[in-house]
Amino acid sequence: MSATTPAGQSPIPAAAPASLSTREPQVPADRLVAEMVPPPRFDSARFATYIPDPGQPSQAEAVRVLSGFAEGLGGAHATGAGKRRWFARAKQPAPAGPRGVYLDGGYGVGKTHLLASLWHATPAEPALKAFGTFVELTNLVGALGFQQTVRTLSGHRLLCIDEFELDDPGDTVLVSSLLGKLVEAGVALAATSNTLPGKLGEGRFAAADFLREIQGLSAHFKALRIDGEDYRHRGLPEAPAPYSDEQVTKAAYATPGASLDDFPQLLGHLARVHPSRYGALTDDLTAVCLTDVTPVPDQSTALRLVVLADRLYDREVPVLASGVPFDALFSEEMLAGGYRKKYFRAISRLTALARDAKPLVAG
Repeated sequence: MSATTPAGQSPIPAAAPASLSTREPQVPADRLVAEMVPPPRFDSARFATYIPDPGQPSQAEAVRVLSGFAEGLGGAHATGAGKRRWFARAKQPAPAGPRGVYLDGGYGVGKTHLLASLWHATPAEPALKAFGTFVELTNLVGALGFQQTVRTLSGHRLLCIDEFELDDPGDTVLVSSLLGKLVEAGVALAATSNTLPGKLGEGRFAAADFLREIQGLSAHFKALRIDGEDYRHRGLPEAPAPYSDEQVTKAAYATPGASLDDFPQLLGHLARVHPSRYGALTDDLTAVCLTDVTPVPDQSTALRLVVLADRLYDREVPVLASGVPFDALFSEEMLAGGYRKKYFRAISRLTALARDAKPLVAG
């Protein structure tokens, strides 16, 4: 692959694209804490920019309820009173009843937009608000330890948890204990999921064995149902079909800041990188180019791909691919199983990113 040069001169080799498969980022714990803010895609998300579907009254109702919830988090401590008062506040009795809101609905109805809007609308300094996915929250506990995580987040006015899912019994007990401590400290909670809080873990593990913990989680939230169709594909053309290996490779070389990877090789590399570092894996990329996309071979690989798809979507990184279309990534068995909502979300988001990548292919 060579750059264009004047006639009579030797071609200048183009710089090779980056490769995700060679990156092994190290993410310090303080970065995990500092990055607990809405992702770049939702920097400008506000209640006023959420466009409710006129045919789905629950969407407009969600804006009304969440706006009131944000206003209710104002008060004497909302203008930077400092963490000393917050720790003092932790000694106060926890308020009766649910201390949070739980946005339940299908993928693509704008739950993350609403959650980010709540974060922005809450009258407190950014350092007193935290926003992260469920995976990022459990990764934070792994990096800091349980007690330090409690101390760090107890000084916050609001904790927003996106994509709330319980994939194993250990997470159930961990998150139940963590949120209980934070509610006692006076921290307000908000979460999104495709599963009602009382149904978390259903279809994934023996949820009945952990019913007490799951019911404890549910008690912290008032559920708010949001109905609707996937906005990412509402009224839009179908996603572009996969390109050829040659088209993807040429686009990768022609796009500054793009990466180029063989898809099966990338999947193997993801198994060696902790999911907490998938965001850092994509640092400074303008596009991700993948050749030979094939169906994922097993559920562990599929779940890692879901996390990568989420991080790429958060960061608005287009994805150009050859091979099978993204709606063929997961087997029928996977799409009918307990993680099906995660897989459908990944398909939805990757399809949107594939649409964003269409301009990268010349002609």
